[in-house]
This record gives sequence, structure tokens and C-alpha cells, in this order.
Amino acid sequence: MPIIMPIYGTRPEAIKMAPIVKALEEDEGLDCVVTVTGQHREMLDQVNDLFGIVPAHDLNIIQPRQTLNGVLTRTIQGLDALFDTVMPDAVVVQGDTTTSTAGALAAFNRGIPVVHVEAGLRSFNLFSPFPEEANRKITSQVASLHLAPTTTSRDNLLREAVPAAAISVTGNTVIDALLEVVEKEVPFSDPVLEELAANDRRLVLVTTHRRENQGDAMRGVGRALARLAGAYPDVDFVLPAHRNPVVREAILPAVEGAANVIVTEPLAYGEFTRLIALSDVVLTDSGGVQEEAPGLGKPVLVMRDNTERPEAVVAGTVKLIGTDEERVVSEVSTLLDDPQAYAAMANAVNPYGDGHAAERTVAAIRQLLGLGDRLPDFSS
Repeated sequence: MPIIMPIYGTRPEAIKMAPIVKALEEDEGLDCVVTVTGQHREMLDQVNDLFGIVPAHDLNIIQPRQTLNGVLTRTIQGLDALFDTVMPDAVVVQGDTTTSTAGALAAFNRGIPVVHVEAGLRSFNLFSPFPEEANRKITSQVASLHLAPTTTSRDNLLREAVPAAAISVTGNTVIDALLEVVEKEVPFSDPVLEELAANDRRLVLVTTHRRENQGDAMRGVGRALARLAGAYPDVDFVLPAHRNPVVREAILPAVEGAANVIVTEPLAYGEFTRLIALSDVVLTDSGGVQEEAPGLGKPVLVMRDNTERPEAVVAGTVKLIGTDEERVVSEVSTLLDDPQAYAAMANAVNPYGDGHAAERTVAAIRQLLGLGDRLPDFSS
């Protein structure tokens, strides 16, 4: 029986790989051998627990204040040793993390076919987002099967001379995961959030962590958030604070003492999904949130100057606003004050998936191995 080895190590990867793992495990003709690196430890484990996934192998590479090069080398070394005992017929890597690139390179160097989930995303700026843009481009060079989430991503790959026969448009598995988890209505571990869920006040969800925003830009975001909290005392602003001390030192001093700014620890995926569903506006610099929030009809203001996910910008549910303090205040204020502007974004079509991306993914993998045919491409 062909062995398929999904390899992942961070929370975003785990979320998007979970529907694929479940679909592979349900396929009686494939042996799914889940391997995790532990690039994110606690957050990774939370997602696996939520979806009932028990990894067969755990490299547990995490170290305090680990560097990108450290993650890369420990992952390649760990996988190379694993391949001496378990030689998969294909590995599956997701997206643009250091784990995914290391997994792709380790497999390629052993002659193992690489399946790249969420292939073809491009910001066209090698240093923004960093290191993700470089990671996904490197992975594209060694992949045998490119699973593009959208036709835009497919077209990016075609322009880079990837053969059309090696590309399948699947939709994004984040929508598969989102639709499953949102039905669970996972309770909040923080009682303050349960209180917010019970009231009828408007809520703005704020997340920020990007490396390129750290420093002055992030301090400006903190000041903007403090100004918004003062201008809208009837609105709650929820900030799940990234554990990186550089992030906390930049943004938290500005909002200290603001009664309607609720700072929490990072939320487990199920809780975070519920918080998105409760939100009225999402202000973020995250990549994945740009896909998740539109799936629940939430306007998204993205604190970046470019995005590798332009589909929702074109659709109108996502808007790039950068990190300028005045611009952040102005754009959030517009959505809170102007019902027409709000409705235009909230009612836009989500171009990222229909909840069946995992099915298309497994069918494409089976075709790669000569075991069947693909399903028709996803089209938004």
C-alpha cells in the first residue's frame, strides 16, 4: 500500500493539513503516516487534538529562541534519519513555512515525490512576507504536484513554467477546516471572552505578528488601536497577543489601561474560529486570517502593503491598508461608521473554497501515483 507522509510543524500548517490527513486516513488504498516537526509546539498540539490527529512521528525540533536556519537544519536532519526507516511514496507539505521547505528539500534529495498544498501564492516581493515568499518559491522548484488553491495561484505557477499537468486547483483546505470547527462552537477558556460573546456590543478582532511589521510600524498599530478604543467606547477590541516578546513590547504599552481593549493569550484554533464568527471587523497582518474571515462574511483590513492572497482583495472582502497609524484609524472608523461600506465588504463572495478541497487533494495524489483520476478543478 502506498505510504503518504504529510509533514507539518506550525499551527497554520496543522489547520490546513487536518482535512487532508482525515481524507487520507479514510482512503483504504493509502497508508497515511503523519509526521510533525514541532516548529510550533503547544499551538501545533492543540490543533492535532482538536481534529483527533495522532502523529506517527514527532521530530520535536523546537528550541528556545530558535532561528530559521536552526529550524531548517534540524528538520532536514530529522527527516533524513526518518527516511532510513520509513520511505514514503510521496510527502505532502503545506504552504510556505520553514518546515514545509525543509520537508520538500529533504524528500527531493531522497528522490521522493513532493506534493505542495497551497501552491502558487506569490506577493512578488522576496522579502515580504519574510521568509514565506522565498520558502514557497523554493518549494515550487522541487514539487512534483502543485495543489493550487485558486485559479490565480495556478496562473502564477504557469507563468513560472510549471507544467499544467502538474497543477490541480483544489480550493483551500482552510475552508474545509473552518466549516467543520465553527459548528463545534468551542467554549472560550477565558471567561472575559465568554462575557463578550453574551453581550451585543460590536467587536473588532486584532492580530499582528509579522516580522516585517515589528518595530516602529507595530508601535504605530498600538497607538492606532488606543485611539480607536478611545473614539469608540461602545466597541470592544480583542487582541490575542502573540507570545513573541518583540511583538508584545511594541504594541501592549499603547493600549494599557484601555477598558475596551481586551488582551488575551493566543487562542487555540477552535476558540479563535469562534471569535472570528463573533467579530464585526477583523484587523490583521496574518495570511491565514485573510482566508478564514471572508469565509464567515467578515470584512478584513490587512496591515500589509502587499498580499500573496489577492483574490479576496479583488472580490472586495479584504482591503490592504498598510501600517500607517492614521490610515489604520481611518479605515477601521469607516467600517464602524458607514453601514454601506461595511455591507459592501461583508457581503462579498469568498473565493477560497467550498469545503471540498481535501477530496480534490486526495484524488490528485492518487493520480500522481497512478491510482485514479483527479476531480474537476475548483472554481469560485
